[in-house]
Amino acid sequence: MLDMKTVEIVQSTAPVLKEYSKQIGKRFYELLFSKAPDLYNLFNQTNQKRGIQQEALGYAVYAAGEHITNLEAIMPVIKRITEKHRAIGIVPEQYPIVGETLLEAVKDVLGDAATDEIIDAWGQAYGYIADAFISIESNLYDETEHQLGGWEGFRDFLIDKKVEESDSVTSFYLKPKDGQTISSYKAGQYLTIKANIPGEKYTHIRHYSLSDSPGKEYYRISVKREDAYGDAPAGIVSTYLHEQIQVGDVLSFSAPAGDFVLDHNDVPVVLISGGIGVTPLLSMLNTMVEKQPERQVTFIHATINSRTHAFKEHVKQLTNHHENVKSVVCYDSPTEEDQASRQFDKAGYVDLDLLQSILPSKEAIFYFCGPIPFMEAMNRTLHQWDVPKENIHYEVFNPIAILGGES
Repeated sequence: MLDMKTVEIVQSTAPVLKEYSKQIGKRFYELLFSKAPDLYNLFNQTNQKRGIQQEALGYAVYAAGEHITNLEAIMPVIKRITEKHRAIGIVPEQYPIVGETLLEAVKDVLGDAATDEIIDAWGQAYGYIADAFISIESNLYDETEHQLGGWEGFRDFLIDKKVEESDSVTSFYLKPKDGQTISSYKAGQYLTIKANIPGEKYTHIRHYSLSDSPGKEYYRISVKREDAYGDAPAGIVSTYLHEQIQVGDVLSFSAPAGDFVLDHNDVPVVLISGGIGVTPLLSMLNTMVEKQPERQVTFIHATINSRTHAFKEHVKQLTNHHENVKSVVCYDSPTEEDQASRQFDKAGYVDLDLLQSILPSKEAIFYFCGPIPFMEAMNRTLHQWDVPKENIHYEVFNPIAILGGES
């Protein structure tokens, strides 16, 4: 345990770290990759270029310091991070260099304000926090490896089938190359790919949500091709999967992971997806249709128009054949053909007026996923409606721990 003086120093200086979180994160990664360039293989370099990874690190450091005497208060953040650590293969031996580099970054950014006393206190705090993470991750590794069909590290999978779902989304059906059993998973979880792409200096690791219900002899991921847009470069891995990977090729994945999962009670469910955020929610929808046919579920999907609308016919079929399923579609830029056919319910965005017009009440469990701006809007909307925080769940593709300080 930490002594009271150390705790007081950490908690009193945590707001300063928050104020300089982006600068500290940027400096941290510069130092880390200069000391251990092999760690480039574990980080999303696109997120590095966009500054997203740095922002996530800074927030996590601040939050841990603020709650140093009660890490349980930020357990949603810790669980999300440890799940990703297990998925990409973080090991205890990597924690010391991260701690050492983090303290060096704090010193570089804050200068003389980061006294020896402050740096020492944060060093002790980091060791305390690291021990908690290592313990949780150890249990996750053990559970993952020893479950039926589980495995350690990365396992080779054959592309059994490749299916276009929209102009920009393609599904990949994966079967184990060794022909052995694969582990089940919880609806909403993801697979983690380790892609060795010809011409790329480093390995690229990405998380892709499983888009079908568990219990099959295959896994399915559905990937949006991220084209270059403005200053944002094209997605290295998504382009590789779409343009180079074919049926019969082999890819490596770690076992399913993630804390964004469907519960198993009988309370009505509202699934709200934006764009490619449909993937984990589709897994939840398929699972409820198969396993909880009496549970009421409202599936709300927002996308640009019919050309970008993945799984449109599948969801329509489920809605037509299952009385417990209701589907609502929003197009923010419907085409002329969309306007003529009216195969959507609203031109525009998902907002509170829409939710209140289609839902009998707010007494439901809400799950949402999509681009960060979309999820920030959904989070604000549900809080505006006074939906209890414990009934709000979401998944993020980028490494931002939680939205707007809400867990």
